[in-house]
Amino acid sequence: MLAAFAAHVGAAVERARLAEAAAEVEPVKAADRMRTALLRAVGHDLRTPLAAGWAAVTSLRSRDVEFSLEDRDQLLATADESMAKLNRLVENLLHLSRLEAGVLRLKLRPTTLEEVLPAALADTPGVQVGDVEKSPEVLADPPLLERVIANLVANAARYSPPGTQVLVTASALGGRAELRVVDRGPGLPATGRERLFEPFQRLGDTDNSTGLGLGLALARGLTEVMSGTLTPEDTPGGGLTMVVSLPLAGSTAAS
Repeated sequence: MLAAFAAHVGAAVERARLAEAAAEVEPVKAADRMRTALLRAVGHDLRTPLAAGWAAVTSLRSRDVEFSLEDRDQLLATADESMAKLNRLVENLLHLSRLEAGVLRLKLRPTTLEEVLPAALADTPGVQVGDVEKSPEVLADPPLLERVIANLVANAARYSPPGTQVLVTASALGGRAELRVVDRGPGLPATGRERLFEPFQRLGDTDNSTGLGLGLALARGLTEVMSGTLTPEDTPGGGLTMVVSLPLAGSTAAS
């Protein structure tokens, strides 16, 4: 009986050792998966604007072709747009890396939506903005809140049908403010929504080769470090609504 008990204890200890070893290996595997996904995604999201900008600059420097003023303006606009896309991608990657490393520095202060919306919407034309002037101040880091809104609006515009506008509204509820980014796109079943907030995933992706898909992952991460939440909801009549909830400046939740 003692021999059987000893064997049972030995087997339990061995299982615990193996479980501990597996737990140590899993973060390494997760990091490897992240790096593999990033390398695949970089081939599209970073190379595409880089190639377009490079081609535009190379054309402008060519002495074999005499471009009209209109053509030169168009090439310069292409180069400028490509560099702006690259800048946004690099900023997203840097913010995400700081989030994962836990070294993102916050400068929280009372912030109005009117303060951050112009810059947040600068790269997505045609966004319809509701009556946000009356929305109260929230406790937020303005540059981070700007990045959250910019990423949500860009994602909504990507899946909006032609002829429809992304809508941005805000309201207060209790000690918090709710910002809604509304689209009329294909929507998403409730069972697949959390996957949207994983890095390197996009709506409808079957692999990681179609783009970085960092926007929503970063938007949720930045919202959460500001003591907020980011949740998806159905848009009445079809589509998806992203709801950002942040504490009001001076509220109990913000202190």
